[in-house]
Amino acid sequence: MYIAQAYNILHDWWRYLVGLIIVIAGVFIGQVPFAIIVFAKAFKDGFDMKNLDESKMLSILEPNLNLFLMLLSFAIGLVAILFVSKVLHKQSFTHLTTSRKKIDWSRFWFVFVLWGVISVGFIAIEYFASPEDYVINFKLVPFLILCVIAIIMVPLQTSFEEYLFRGYLMQGIGIIAKNKWVPLIITSVVFGLLHIANPEVEKLGNIIMIYYIGTGLFLGILTLMDEGMELALGFHAANNLFTALLVTADWTAFQTHSILKDMSDPSEMGITEIIVPVFVIFPILLFILSKKYKWTNWKDKLFGEVIEPPKEDYKILEEIGAE
Repeated sequence: MYIAQAYNILHDWWRYLVGLIIVIAGVFIGQVPFAIIVFAKAFKDGFDMKNLDESKMLSILEPNLNLFLMLLSFAIGLVAILFVSKVLHKQSFTHLTTSRKKIDWSRFWFVFVLWGVISVGFIAIEYFASPEDYVINFKLVPFLILCVIAIIMVPLQTSFEEYLFRGYLMQGIGIIAKNKWVPLIITSVVFGLLHIANPEVEKLGNIIMIYYIGTGLFLGILTLMDEGMELALGFHAANNLFTALLVTADWTAFQTHSILKDMSDPSEMGITEIIVPVFVIFPILLFILSKKYKWTNWKDKLFGEVIEPPKEDYKILEEIGAE
């Protein structure tokens, strides 16, 4: 139903292509302030502009300013998605978010709190198990500024990624392919591959792509099984927000004034730390959520056909029909 309801809007394939181009343009426009300020600072401080790679760019600015400017492009990207959804497809915000009559924010907050508690627990276990791998990075004023930036901007960043992959593209590809497994696989793989430029990939190797693609697959399954994006939105927001606030490292995309700083050698990270979340923790979460929300008919919801409903089953605005 979540994908099929896109038949109730303007859903020509070219609209999704044009919409995607507009969204990408919005993201690039959002990156302009970051690029200008970074290059101006690098020039002022006498950096070798020819050797200014991504890792150096992330360390030039003060961390809070750096984080804000990095996340700004995602915020503008989110605005672009909502714009093309409304203007190009005549689709409401609720319609893009869920198949329910209204957005169920209780779902968002349940998984947000659940994953937040689990994330804090994992970080605490790692800290007390290997305290030598961490240093206390806490400074009150920078941390409070970080909290303001992160609480406002991180959910915009994660919402952009969710509305693009589990929303806009999931629906668009679904009604074009007329099944559910093709958009699930494509959006998960593309979501993972877009993280290939992250500094973590350089330090940990391509094996980390299992985690990124696996996370995309997990979020896609949440969306299809629950017939809406609320759970995916909550999980993704909690994952990035608590990470930004609690722990940072010199080799991660988010370098913040967090409470802890990871000083361990990323090359020594074992494959288990990458595999366990995807093949153990995520399936357990799916089991818990399936019981809470009484999910059934997994095969059809994940691999079934996307069938256009009979015209009498949904309303089409007269002006849309006239077009």
